[in-house]
Amino acid sequence: MEIKPFFDDRTWTMTYVVFDPETRDAVIIDPVLDYEPQSSRIWTESVDTVVAFCKGKELKVHTILETHAHADHLSGSQELKRHFPDVKVAIGARITDVQKMFKNIFDLPTDFPTDGRQFELLLSDGEELTAGTIRVKTIATPGHTPACVTYQIEDALFTGDALFMPDSGTGRCDFPGGDAERLYDSIRKLYALPDTTRIFVGHDYAAGGRPIAWETTVGEEKMHNIQLKGSTSKEDFVNFRRKRDATLAAPKLLFQSVQVNVDAGRLPDPHANAIRYLRIPINVFRPDGDGDIELRDAR
Repeated sequence: MEIKPFFDDRTWTMTYVVFDPETRDAVIIDPVLDYEPQSSRIWTESVDTVVAFCKGKELKVHTILETHAHADHLSGSQELKRHFPDVKVAIGARITDVQKMFKNIFDLPTDFPTDGRQFELLLSDGEELTAGTIRVKTIATPGHTPACVTYQIEDALFTGDALFMPDSGTGRCDFPGGDAERLYDSIRKLYALPDTTRIFVGHDYAAGGRPIAWETTVGEEKMHNIQLKGSTSKEDFVNFRRKRDATLAAPKLLFQSVQVNVDAGRLPDPHANAIRYLRIPINVFRPDGDGDIELRDAR
């Protein structure tokens, strides 16, 4: 198995192509669709780079694996499907919980499905997926969102926003449905795996100005993670995470990305004038106790 990382420096996001060099079977994890909010412009540079790599290697892409409905970038899954029409998009089965929450927040059409049918595959904890010669095990790791999953392929874990490089810590837990206690339990599940197990993170923020990094190990996280070491108690982590999250601003693409990503990366349908529109609610996450949902950067 080989792993090719791609870094999007606009959203600090890692996309991975995992492939078997002998059979050329492949999966793609967390692809990015480029979006610039000031002009509301979408383009496909990030997807095009991944496609060029896959076609250059003559890879047979079977599945796109989403670790969760991202709040900091639009998914490039549907754009990838234009190049690989037979590919299936997979996500954790609890995406249905996220769809139900955000359908109301965005006032999505009454016929917007909240049963996950937008995705070809809904994966439950412990479920194994076959992509040619590649075997993918799903590990439910809720906490950042209810639907977060980690994918295990051989000795490698792809943790999405649950766990970052040791000097960056863990994902935040203040989004609707987030839960610091659940995240602690989720990461402890990963820490129970052998110390040599490799971890490939969903984002990197170049802590302290160091070069971008994306690979660590279970052992390194347990020893050095600045927010959750192997010896950290649940009480200490939960208290830290709640205080930390209360200081964080919302990700700048929160509204644009979530409404697209709960629909498996599909852009909204065009209106009668042939223009597509994103829905941007006002003051919906206002922390003033006025009855709005409270929400206080992905780490």
